[in-house]
Amino acid sequence: MTTDTTERGLEDLICIAMTGRASTLPFTGVGIESSSEPYGGTGWLLGDSRDYDREYCVDLVYLRDFLKATQPAIAAALELDSDTPVRRRFLARLEKECCKRGVIDLLRNGVKHEKYTNIDLFYGTPSPGNNKAALQYAANRFSLTRQLRYSRDETRRALDMGLFINGLPIATFELKNSLTKQTVEDAVEQYRRDRDPKERLFNFEVFGGHNTD
Repeated sequence: MTTDTTERGLEDLICIAMTGRASTLPFTGVGIESSSEPYGGTGWLLGDSRDYDREYCVDLVYLRDFLKATQPAIAAALELDSDTPVRRRFLARLEKECCKRGVIDLLRNGVKHEKYTNIDLFYGTPSPGNNKAALQYAANRFSLTRQLRYSRDETRRALDMGLFINGLPIATFELKNSLTKQTVEDAVEQYRRDRDPKERLFNFEVFGGHNTD
């Protein structure tokens, strides 16, 4: 069997290793899809670029499904199934807090929103024998989305891969293949030259907020 040495072939290998599959399920076109596919590979789920909300920089399916599984009353109140003013206010709050505090702090400490003093966005590794914590941890959604169309204005622009935890972005990647004479330096230059830093996704901080001085 011939080995695919192209960049797409490398994407396939990474996706299969992490998620157990290289492509997503067919899109039905009806509302927000469900993240019902089983875990595979090393425990990651394969996301769909169509589920990524470019305005608020979240994977709506995995964010919604995590909150439904862990905090169903809050998920229902936030109207996450439909594009309503209630949902938009919550997503805007998430985006603001991600830019201010960083994604990691948001995952660790949750978010306050309107009457809700704390909405959990991640559950950490449980201690041995803590069955409740084990169930909560199992509800986390670790996902990988390939060809992530991130731009609000140039809608066909895409990153090779994005990683998410419960719908929140934690890393993006441009893959390079030494067999085609491309190196990590080429990826760095691609971010520098071809990726607009004003794009909302690139304004997110992972470990901390922006310095506004």
